[in-house]
Amino acid sequence: MGMIKKYVKDHQLIVNQTFANCSTEIKHVSKSILNAFENNKKILIFGNGGSAADAQHVAAEFTNRFETERKPLPVLALTTDTSALTAIGNDYSYEQVFSKQVEAFGLPGDIAIGISTSGTSKNVIRAIEVAQQQNMKTILFSGKINEFTEILEKLDHLIAVPTTKTARIQEVHILIWHIICGIVDKHYEVSEL
Repeated sequence: MGMIKKYVKDHQLIVNQTFANCSTEIKHVSKSILNAFENNKKILIFGNGGSAADAQHVAAEFTNRFETERKPLPVLALTTDTSALTAIGNDYSYEQVFSKQVEAFGLPGDIAIGISTSGTSKNVIRAIEVAQQQNMKTILFSGKINEFTEILEKLDHLIAVPTTKTARIQEVHILIWHIICGIVDKHYEVSEL
C-alpha cells in the first residue's frame, strides 16, 4: 500500500504544479488548435517511444471521436508510417524521421506538435525547426527543461510539466490532451450536429 500511496501522491503533486503554471497556456493551445480546424488547417504530431504512442492516441481522438459525436478533424501522427520512418532513418538519419514528413505534409498555418519528455529529442526539435521555416505554428509538450535554446524560445506554445520523471510527465501530458479534446468536442457538438 505504501508504494501505491507514494505514486498517487507524486502524481497529484505534479498535476497540481502543472495546472498552477500551465492552465493559461493550455487554454491558448486549445484556441490555436480550434483556430487551425476552423481555417481548414491540419495538425502534425510526433514523438518517440511513449510519446509516439501518445501522438497516435491523440490523432485517433481527433480523427475519430473523443466523448461526443462531431465531425472528423485532420490530425496526422507522423509516428505510424513504418516504411517512411525506416526509409528516412536508413537513407538519411533518425534525426530526420519527422522533419522530412513535416516538410512533405506541412503547409503554412498548419500546426506541428512535438512531444518530448526531455524537451531535447533531436528528431522532434529538428521537425519543429522545419515547421517554423514553413510558417507553421509550433507547439511542444515536454517535461522540465533546464536550458532554453533559441528554437524553444521561438515556439508558439510550450507546455512543460515541472518534473524530469518520465512516467509523471506522460501521465500529465495525456490528461492535458484529454482536456484539449474535451474543449474541441464542446466547440463542435452544437455547431456541427
